[in-house]
Amino acid sequence: MLKLKYLEKSVNCDALVVGLAKGPKGLEIISTLKLDEKEILQSLTDLGATGKADEVIKLPGTATKVILFTGLGKASKEYSSETIRRAAGIAAQNLHGHKSAIFAIENDAKAMAEGAALGSYSFTDFRGHSKKDQKAPLSEIYIDADGDAKLLKEVEIEVKWTFFVRDLVNMPPSFLNPKKFAELVSAKAKKVSGVKIKVWDEKQLKSQGFGGIIGVGQGSANPPRLVHLSYKPAKAKRTIAYVGKGITFDTGGLALKPALNMDEMKGDMAGAASVVGALLAIAELKLPIAIDAWAPLAENMVSDTATRPSDVITIYGGKTVEVLNPDAEGRLVLADAIVKAQENKNLDAIVDVATLTGAKVVALGTRYSAIMTNNDELCAEFLDVTDVTGEQFWQLPLPEELRASLDTPIADIANIGERMGGALVAGLFLKEFIANELPWLHLDIAGVELNTGKAHGHTPVGATGVSVRSLIEMAK
Repeated sequence: MLKLKYLEKSVNCDALVVGLAKGPKGLEIISTLKLDEKEILQSLTDLGATGKADEVIKLPGTATKVILFTGLGKASKEYSSETIRRAAGIAAQNLHGHKSAIFAIENDAKAMAEGAALGSYSFTDFRGHSKKDQKAPLSEIYIDADGDAKLLKEVEIEVKWTFFVRDLVNMPPSFLNPKKFAELVSAKAKKVSGVKIKVWDEKQLKSQGFGGIIGVGQGSANPPRLVHLSYKPAKAKRTIAYVGKGITFDTGGLALKPALNMDEMKGDMAGAASVVGALLAIAELKLPIAIDAWAPLAENMVSDTATRPSDVITIYGGKTVEVLNPDAEGRLVLADAIVKAQENKNLDAIVDVATLTGAKVVALGTRYSAIMTNNDELCAEFLDVTDVTGEQFWQLPLPEELRASLDTPIADIANIGERMGGALVAGLFLKEFIANELPWLHLDIAGVELNTGKAHGHTPVGATGVSVRSLIEMAK
């Protein structure tokens, strides 16, 4: 288990991590510790160091085996927490194979601790013969900065549950089907004080009218599930529902996706993983916020029982949907869970998290997630939260003129509408299931949940855990 500690006295460590920036007169070492800079800077210059972000340079150490210089970019009097967080993260990712390290970049204990911890992740559960060749991440991290023990403990808890979310998203769909997801989450929830869990199976879902979850999952041999976690402390200051899309694999159904990149569809349950991970962290942190987490789970497969284009399904609560495109399935399972979540009449807000649309990726790429809302005040609150966590979100509108494209002569609403602005149309669809007076945020994390390129900052290759820390910080 990863341990975070403050550097209070001399310790034997494998590595020392310090910052490196590009100043007006050349390279500058940025560190809370004193180093013999003249000789080191010459060596770094000879090696072609630039100090740019994500650059990592290693030199032999004296008190440690290695001194690692991590790029901060342009030299500054003050560095943002996210700059420090990313510099610590890429350093940690490059220290796999070492047991311990001192992080002495800047006097920002939380940023260094979060970055170093988030970068100390690996996923080897499904490796066979090659497992022994994988280098283990850091297990002991010493932070040279001012702070208290409570801060590091909170970071440990947040990172532990972020890792759980990353693990779920990284798991192959042959293993992680809806039933298995529910079992894994149930096992974790039972170990966290104050958390209650309920799971609906396919028979209960059908008999109780969860037509969205059943409609998406009926083509699969692996039946759907609905998972509800609740945490209700005695003196809760607010009550919030988190709802996450949980498509454990998405073929597109009868609107079959192309083979290229279909493997990435194992991450289509990242929203569900995020909301349950966030709730478990919030409960372990004992925050005075009541949280419901809803994870509607289904596998969208091709078969003779799959939902057909033009089928009409009935969402929980009675609204009918003409399914013009079975690959616009995430909004259908979310609709069921969103309506169910609102049976709690004490809700102050509802937040859904989903890898919902390819259109979002076209609009904002793979580093920024989208946020849409019916309440600008709540949205501003959340964007303030992301300033703290460093997670990148950008607000998109919900143009009323696009709503008419969801009209159909056959049912109450269609599941697709205008192609241009598809992410916005999906948001408008979900808005139809939100009570007018209830503040709501829709987070579309499509393209950000899986990093299919190179590791960067504190983000590894594979599952990122995006939105988890922001959902926790929102509760704080």
